[in-house]
Amino acid sequence: MSVLPLVFTSGWASGINAYAVVLLLGIFGRTGLTDEVPASLQRTDVLVIAAVLFLCEAVADKVPYLDSIWDTVHTVIRPVAGAVIGALLAGQSGSLSDITAAAVGGSTALASHFVKAGTRMAINTSPEPFTNVGMSIAEDLGVAGLVTFAMFNPEAAAIIAAVLLAAGLAVLIFLWSRIRRFLRRRAQRREEKRLAAEVRETTGAPPH
Repeated sequence: MSVLPLVFTSGWASGINAYAVVLLLGIFGRTGLTDEVPASLQRTDVLVIAAVLFLCEAVADKVPYLDSIWDTVHTVIRPVAGAVIGALLAGQSGSLSDITAAAVGGSTALASHFVKAGTRMAINTSPEPFTNVGMSIAEDLGVAGLVTFAMFNPEAAAIIAAVLLAAGLAVLIFLWSRIRRFLRRRAQRREEKRLAAEVRETTGAPPH
């Protein structure tokens, strides 16, 4: 079970930015910082592809509405990446069943992905773009910092990841109610405008 904290932390991070996790783990393995990273994640082609996709995400993640489209596309990719990384880490250490590790990594990645995607939906209700940029930078720094910390203290990193995940889910519940109210108000305004237009057409009254 010694690899489970690292699997959990990498799963949480994969739900936010899976390409950054693959890139970081690969670099840590190539530089000899840890022996926990399997050789398949250290391959040059894997690192190059992860770096290119990470740069693409770094741009898309900072543009309002484009970030939500990107998140939608990655609803499957991030959990699958978390599951694969978890299974590879478990297979490398031989201390945890690959199936169990995949389940932990994939489910954690799915939960953190929903937190990220839902938070961005709430942020996109605001017309200014600066919050998206700030949130994206904070997410990237959080992933890099926590994955790096997990190399030296995986148990503490897993605890931090669990707290962040729980807090994110709580915030998502709060923000989701705000999103629903915002959507209801917008739909109500559209309906009022439509009814007003129909009344004007019927009565021939000039628009106000």
